[in-house]
Amino acid sequence: MTAHGIAVPGPPAYRDVNVLRWLAAHTASVTGDVVYFLALSWAATRAAGPSQVGLVIAAGALPRAVLMLGGGVAADRFGPRRVAVAGDATRCVVILAAAAAVLLISPNLWLLIPLALVFGVVDAVFMPAVGALPPRITTPEQLARVQGMRGLSIRLSNAVGPVLAGLVLAVGGAASALAAAGGLFAVSLALLLGVRVSPLPLVRRHTSARHDVSDGLRYIRRHRMLAPLVAVIGLSEMCFSGPVAAGLVLLADERGWGAAGMGWIASAFSIGAAAAALLLTVRARVPRAGLVMSGALFVTAVGAVALGHAGSLPLAVAFGALIGLTSGITATVTGALVQTETDPRYLGRVTSVTTLCALGLAPVLFPLVGVTVAVWGAAAFFTVCGGICLLAGVFGVSAPVLRRAELRGPGPEPVPSSATPRSGQAGPEPGP
Repeated sequence: MTAHGIAVPGPPAYRDVNVLRWLAAHTASVTGDVVYFLALSWAATRAAGPSQVGLVIAAGALPRAVLMLGGGVAADRFGPRRVAVAGDATRCVVILAAAAAVLLISPNLWLLIPLALVFGVVDAVFMPAVGALPPRITTPEQLARVQGMRGLSIRLSNAVGPVLAGLVLAVGGAASALAAAGGLFAVSLALLLGVRVSPLPLVRRHTSARHDVSDGLRYIRRHRMLAPLVAVIGLSEMCFSGPVAAGLVLLADERGWGAAGMGWIASAFSIGAAAAALLLTVRARVPRAGLVMSGALFVTAVGAVALGHAGSLPLAVAFGALIGLTSGITATVTGALVQTETDPRYLGRVTSVTTLCALGLAPVLFPLVGVTVAVWGAAAFFTVCGGICLLAGVFGVSAPVLRRAELRGPGPEPVPSSATPRSGQAGPEPGP
């Protein structure tokens, strides 16, 4: 047993059939997300023109951000696997129904906006559940490796998804692309049904969802490790969850590098992030994980400023690869630390907070990117991003509990006394 009391020794994650089944489900799901997003954008462009695409996308982003914390409560109340299965099943049905509707009638905003709204609501429930699964399917010493594998899965999905969507859109239009996304969600659902999870004691709840959200936020605030760690995650993800992608477009346009130049920089960023994920997949243990996290943030800060001031495309591509590598290391290490330190009864709610930091706030930041670049230039935007990463690194170094944070590697694990608080926790665990 581990300090969490739910995991037993097993094979390395990359040889664990159960983990690989979850990873394949995650890959199919993320690829389906990419195909769905591009199909929705394409259909909105054809139905109402480019000016309305932002309205449709915002219709999906808003409920996802507003309801994300409630999704964490659902994952903790009903179990992350059950919620993830229900989410995949709902997405599959909704997307296939939308594909049939688009095939039978011409797509219009009255169809696409409700579709985006429903999908955003389901995403708010699905994402915290999927993020809370790894500690229930592997041991704590494998979590860094699993996070690396998940990073590779996301990079693969982001590479394959646009190609698949483009081919299907070219051949069969939006209806076929939506059907393809629904098929990928069906594959993810079938695989998730076969994933085995470690059980937790059944806890009967007689509290409201609002109370559970407040309880989760109090748990984070009172936890010695999680409180500063979530702050670091929020700062480090503020720029890299989406605004940097918009910044790359504006940087390439400002410097005259064109769409091809933007593509080269974005590809270099993805390759760097994939390299980080591969490195942490191979290495199960990250020595001095807290210092590695902060060091990577410092390098990311320097790379972001250098990217904004790069005078040539080759230099910009090199700096793009550098910040992809270091931001990938930060994301993997922080994700593993969160899942190692969190009481499993709170993992859905904690994951919902970190996911909200990573994805939910991006729509609010996108307009600021355009304003910053329009008034002060692309270099100023990337300098601000570098400053935020620098602040996150300083915060990580200044918090002793983060500076000394470690991720366990494979090997014998001592059985803790039931009276001893878990590492990083200020005292006895809060009640359910």
